[in-house]
Amino acid sequence: MAAIRVATEQDAGAVATIYAPYVRDTVISFEDIPPSPEEMRQRILKTLATHPFLVFEDTERVVAYAYASPHKERAAYRWSADVAIYASPEVHRRGVGRALYTSLFEILERQGFHSAFAGVTLPNEKSVGLHEAMGFQAIGIYRQAGFKFGAWRDVGWWGRSISNGPPHNEPVPFPLLSGD
Repeated sequence: MAAIRVATEQDAGAVATIYAPYVRDTVISFEDIPPSPEEMRQRILKTLATHPFLVFEDTERVVAYAYASPHKERAAYRWSADVAIYASPEVHRRGVGRALYTSLFEILERQGFHSAFAGVTLPNEKSVGLHEAMGFQAIGIYRQAGFKFGAWRDVGWWGRSISNGPPHNEPVPFPLLSGD
């Protein structure tokens, strides 16, 4: 049975396994060395201190994950979040990304966030398609932003609103939300 839930420390190995091919075999991630399960455990814990980190479990195995992080450090950015999603190839185009992002945006809205942004190494038709299907609009391109596998890589940026109007309160840190 499929389920979306908040990541735990015990998911670090599965998350590291999903992410490793993106680092090792593609330009999608700008990291050079796949993080160890221990490094991924630390990343999960750091994220959960303020933002959601969700996993998609299919028949008791984590097959995808999505998370949010601060967009920028300046005070005026505090209602904005960057988001990312990674999935095992066998679940691509099965609605897993849409389901994860839908849950992630619902939580971010409850936390008080207004905007979400996603960076996509170009070209990446699958990621662009998912983000645009989820209501993201292209914002711009950082030309030659990273160098990987012997070539300069562009990064496109997409954004979408999570809520409307001015903020009513400060964003609530993730673990303080009741029921999550």
